[in-house]
Amino acid sequence: MPQEDAQEAVERFRGNIRKLKDEIHKEIVGQDALIQQVSTCLLAGGHALIEGAPGLGKTLLVRTLSRALNLTFSRIQFTPDLMPADILGTNIVVEEEPGKRTFRFQEGPVFGNVLLADEINRATPKTQSALLEAMQEGSVTISGTSYALPHPFFVLATQNPIEMEGTYPLPEAQLDRFLFKLDVLSPSVDAMIDILDRTTGAAGASASPVLDREEVLSMRAMVPEVPVASHVKRFVARLVAASHPTSPDAPESVRRFVRFGASPRAAQAVVLAGKVLALAEGRFHVSFEDVRAMLGPALRHRLILNFEGEAEGVNPDDIVKDLAGAIPELPEDVSSLV
Repeated sequence: MPQEDAQEAVERFRGNIRKLKDEIHKEIVGQDALIQQVSTCLLAGGHALIEGAPGLGKTLLVRTLSRALNLTFSRIQFTPDLMPADILGTNIVVEEEPGKRTFRFQEGPVFGNVLLADEINRATPKTQSALLEAMQEGSVTISGTSYALPHPFFVLATQNPIEMEGTYPLPEAQLDRFLFKLDVLSPSVDAMIDILDRTTGAAGASASPVLDREEVLSMRAMVPEVPVASHVKRFVARLVAASHPTSPDAPESVRRFVRFGASPRAAQAVVLAGKVLALAEGRFHVSFEDVRAMLGPALRHRLILNFEGEAEGVNPDDIVKDLAGAIPELPEDVSSLV
């Protein structure tokens, strides 16, 4: 891509993501970091697991995002009696003409662009696993026939970390399918006042479509074209490798509290998210700062703690901070020797 065309494309990308964030802020108060991370996850082609206490606007955020993007929205309320067919769809018998019956596939709610899997940990593992193929392959298989899902396909799953009774924790294999795990923080006092003004008074502004499907796909296609310097890639690889307790570069907290470290998907998530962040800031290269900004969302759900870590209530975010401090940022001429 010529330099002039590349710069123009970067500016268009930057402008589009700014419009998207501004539109979401019409309904969501504060939560700047969360909105940035959700937007980054979407454009990186991944899925996000959102964790937060009830009433913090998780569902509202997903609905607002789908309206701002002018994409089809589907919501699935996960419950213990939910079955895989309720998500994916099933073959039904139809009578096309008198005396002649045939099977026809009835699509489930998974056939949409933005899928809200609300309280995903309330469904049984059998139902949770119904999303695995959809999230990884972008398709579902019913009775031996594969059906492609619409593009883009973006899963935003929510879970409540407080009430654990009657829930089924997501297995590590499914957690690894989520590009990001995002924490929803409680609003500040000023943000709370703004929320009260918007929700207890006259109806305020609502989000309107600012990006269409084609523009989203175009922005997604641009992300892989962003170059990453070899020393930055090595930095990411060393960070992920150091998340394993057997690594010589592992910090003390990893050796003591971690049973299994992050998979290669974590490195892929950091690099892709770093590319989106670079484009959002008007750059056509990934920096060390981009990598460090994406470490928490990409690694916190991929670190499996051992018994001691679980017993002491160790926060994976603290381990990620130790990882970031343990691996130095080396210039290109030195990093190749490490």
